[in-house]
Amino acid sequence: MKSLFFKNGDRMPALGLGTWLSQPNEVFEAVLTAIKTGYRHIDCAHIYKNEKEIGEALHKAFRDGLVKREDLWVTSKLWNDSHLPEHVLPSMETTLRNLRLDYLDLYLIHWPVSVKKGVDYPSRAEDFLRYEDSPLTATWESMEKLVDKGLTRHIGVSNFNILKLEEILSSARILPEVNQVELHPYLPQQRLKEFCEAKGIHLTAYGPLGAAYRVAKKEVAFPILLEDKVVKAIAEKHEATPAQVLLAWGMDRGTAVIPKSVNPVRIKENFGAIGVELDKDDIELLASLEGPYRYTPGPVWLSNGSPYTSSDLWEEYSKS
Repeated sequence: MKSLFFKNGDRMPALGLGTWLSQPNEVFEAVLTAIKTGYRHIDCAHIYKNEKEIGEALHKAFRDGLVKREDLWVTSKLWNDSHLPEHVLPSMETTLRNLRLDYLDLYLIHWPVSVKKGVDYPSRAEDFLRYEDSPLTATWESMEKLVDKGLTRHIGVSNFNILKLEEILSSARILPEVNQVELHPYLPQQRLKEFCEAKGIHLTAYGPLGAAYRVAKKEVAFPILLEDKVVKAIAEKHEATPAQVLLAWGMDRGTAVIPKSVNPVRIKENFGAIGVELDKDDIELLASLEGPYRYTPGPVWLSNGSPYTSSDLWEEYSKS
């Protein structure tokens, strides 16, 4: 298993299980299946509303000797309603309680936008907090204190563009070590990747298979990455699946990938990506795919009277 290494010697397995949209009556078995298969990286978030059941699965895995706590990497995320300094620690404590853990390996600021306490997704202007009311630098300072308390070994961000990363870096005592963003061959984010590498920030790819469900729900009118003829041809060449090719691509670039699934067959299939070795021709072909296509544009943060704009969230650039 490829890993991403941190300055203190910790390593994050490059392939993890995502739990976004995994229902509470499904995620328990999904996590246990993943651990039994060999996954040692579980990605969670408070807003997914399934951390209690994930916690039950982790507790069973530890109790039954499937894995030791120190051999498992667990990530979670601070939701947008808890950016004010007085809310950061209580939110972390809730997550730890739900996951039945004493500490996290990684805790991320989920989005660089703030909403009022108790708001999941904003529906009106009054639901938002402006930057001047909830500056990211103040949130980050509270995140640093979580490391000081031993509640998380590492801290980072999610959905941050270069501008917002620079804002954090300008005053950080503990530098962000991970940025979790949408990343796949239709959206390789090369400029952001190069910036993060220069600053010592690892990238984790969510939606590494292209989020076909958003196409099915007509949230975006983009092609389905898993059905791309180039991806399918490379998969056939390696006697692999399209999903395995896409995950291998992400790991080959030095990023972590966290495909979501509750299907035991697909969980095991995705794990098989660690055995797929792409060659130079494969990489060049994947680099030639169309795009950029962003399957998760975050419209809820940019509408309903939002004080934020797309430049607060995304790098705007061509694929090249």
